[in-house]
Amino acid sequence: MGLTISVLDQSPIYPGETAEQAFAHTVLLAQRSEELGFRRFWVSEHHDSEQVAGSSPEVLISYLLARTSTIRIGSGGVMLQHYSPYKVAENFNVLASLEPGRVDLGVGRAPGGLPKSTQALQQGSRESASLTDKIVELRKYVQDRLEANHPLAGLRAAPRPAQAPELYVLGASVDSAKIAAELGLPYVYSLFINGDPAIALKAIQTYRESFDSSQGLEPQVILALSVVVADSEAEAAELAGKQKVVKVRLDSGKTVTLGTREQAEEFGRQAGEPYTIEEQEPWIIKGTKEAVREQLLALQRDTGIEEVIVTSNISPFEKRVRSFELLCDALVEVTAEAEHVQ
Repeated sequence: MGLTISVLDQSPIYPGETAEQAFAHTVLLAQRSEELGFRRFWVSEHHDSEQVAGSSPEVLISYLLARTSTIRIGSGGVMLQHYSPYKVAENFNVLASLEPGRVDLGVGRAPGGLPKSTQALQQGSRESASLTDKIVELRKYVQDRLEANHPLAGLRAAPRPAQAPELYVLGASVDSAKIAAELGLPYVYSLFINGDPAIALKAIQTYRESFDSSQGLEPQVILALSVVVADSEAEAAELAGKQKVVKVRLDSGKTVTLGTREQAEEFGRQAGEPYTIEEQEPWIIKGTKEAVREQLLALQRDTGIEEVIVTSNISPFEKRVRSFELLCDALVEVTAEAEHVQ
């Protein structure tokens, strides 16, 4: 069984660079990913950040679709808690009408920013709908399947594309796996956010065992990973060593993963309640292409996955591109080895 590689790009703003340069890098990486034969290229949603440029994935997706030809482009993901499912469906139906068969709609449950940005995004909203309810509503609009007894029966999210955007649930916990399973939707587990492989295995198992196939789909799991590939082990370790995972835990029980300690401290201040901060070493697959190949094969054996979506926020940008090129070489070798075993 071969292993499919996709890319998640967060449009990182490297020290001394601008958001304009970050977006230019994203465009170049999407084009290179297409040339390398990767399946999909997703962009993220982050707000009020000096480290990440991508605050509006649907706008960026539109531009990337126009600058590429064949690779699937999507969100990893839209933070649906902030938005009207109807408007999200309209946005992605427009995209799917512009580029039929190339649009993915990944939705996540993280805030995508600090409490002030969440407050601003939800200004004027009085809804108390759960994320699960919103995903259900979103699917109805995307698939044009509002029930006859729905309060808005007859409403359509225009335009109606010939091929609807493909809907994915993103998460990093067993709870998110249960949501995806109950809804019968594809699931993306973010191991680069929750770096505990044991929890990942439990989430994937829960998803497969609980999956509701009444919607006509089979379980589909994509594992989101942080991967660093270099020409030597020492270089890979150096590139990976610059990355950190910082978690802020509020007394109310909420936990949010952020990129820096400064962001975590600001989150705690804006939340207005006692908090603690924990810095962790990120879970990264790293090394030469040979070492990464072995790690990917082991991960595939343990999880049974057929696709990984890779983020690699290393600098400088040229090293980031090189990492994906070496990853492509590792992919060819993984596929060849899998075919040899068969």
